Amino acid sequence: MSEVDVERLLRSALVPIEPSGALTDRLEERLSKLTSIAAEELADWELSSMRDPRNWARPVAAVVIGGAAAGALVVVRARQQQRKRGASGLRALEKSVRGVAQDVSKRLGR
Repeated sequence: MSEVDVERLLRSALVPIEPSGALTDRLEERLSKLTSIAAEELADWELSSMRDPRNWARPVAAVVIGGAAAGALVVVRARQQQRKRGASGLRALEKSVRGVAQDVSKRLGR
């Protein structure tokens, strides 16, 4: 088998596959729920209870999980906007960051 044949086979085998719309919708829904749960957890904690280090676990976990979920949600929404509107990568990312920030601020009641 020649080098050209191997290269051609690898190109055909490694073609990107787009996930189904239902999978993307489920992922977005779950990430949105995680973000809102983390935001609610952070909205409920009191600063006076933070003096004891034993109380730090829940807020720290909420920040880490909520931040990761919000970041992933931004990426998912940016890809959706990029596909729908044909927007450039940075413009779609900017719009999705603003959308997630507005969602989080609404849930925090600001």
